Amino acid sequence: MEEKIATGGNHRVIVGRRKQGSITGVREVISFDAQEVILDTEDGRLTIRGSELHVNRLTVEKGEVDLEGQIDSLVYSAGNVNRESLLSRLFG
Repeated sequence: MEEKIATGGNHRVIVGRRKQGSITGVREVISFDAQEVILDTEDGRLTIRGSELHVNRLTVEKGEVDLEGQIDSLVYSAGNVNRESLLSRLFG
């Protein structure tokens, strides 16, 4: 059985009390550290800023990311930032 990342209308962001988040429809994790997480989603580039951010779960096959920490902002952009992806740096 082959799993594929679902496309088209499956991007969701759920934030609980600005302390935890669950994101679906993630195509790629561009970068992450304690102050910023950058994701390529079905609806564009999503930048999450805050403090003490931690990616708790990353399921590439399903396009899901769970994080926790102090979430201060969520910003979407359609621009294509020329950054090497986290996965290509780890496994490339």
